[in-house]
Amino acid sequence: MFEVICVTNRKLCKDDFFKRLSCIAKSKVSKIILREKDLSEQEYSNLAEKVLKIGSEFNKEIILHNYLSVAKNLSQTKIHLPLNVLKNCKDIKNNFDIVGTSVHNLSELKIAENFGADYVFAGHIFKTDCKKALEPRGTEFLQNICDNSNIPVYAIGGINSETISKLKDINSKNFKGVCIMSEFMTCDNSAGFVNKILKEYRVFHK
Repeated sequence: MFEVICVTNRKLCKDDFFKRLSCIAKSKVSKIILREKDLSEQEYSNLAEKVLKIGSEFNKEIILHNYLSVAKNLSQTKIHLPLNVLKNCKDIKNNFDIVGTSVHNLSELKIAENFGADYVFAGHIFKTDCKKALEPRGTEFLQNICDNSNIPVYAIGGINSETISKLKDINSKNFKGVCIMSEFMTCDNSAGFVNKILKEYRVFHK
């Protein structure tokens, strides 16, 4: 199954963050990564409690990001970590069932696998306002990551309802889906947006 994952950034929201997350949680999105990098550990914990309630209300998986102690305190068994954090967690699989991280080259992919990652986000694939100063790595990079990976790979960076079609030639059993931040945080219709992404993907993978 092709997955569409929402990665949060409340600073991009022009409306109420929690109402938007509720709308996203009601859609066909696979899961939501609560990635709010500017918050302190306590601030993140307070936010996570509210977002986890939204996930529970709509039966949608919420995965916390970065703060190991917050995830443990909130009894979460899945977490997404920056690679440098994962590398310093030798006993990570003793505390979490599923661990994800983000990679930007083959070397990082192998480090992620060696340190117990269950999946990776690979990017950034296309131009994105989040990384204006950096050139996108493109679909050839994504294919290379997928070809050399032993775990599921999700594309991230500049993916939206227009660029999704550019992934049509990615041919790998390890390519499991896409992660989207900006358009989820700004679109007028979250459910419609997810449906459009899934529809576009199915069109070229019939």
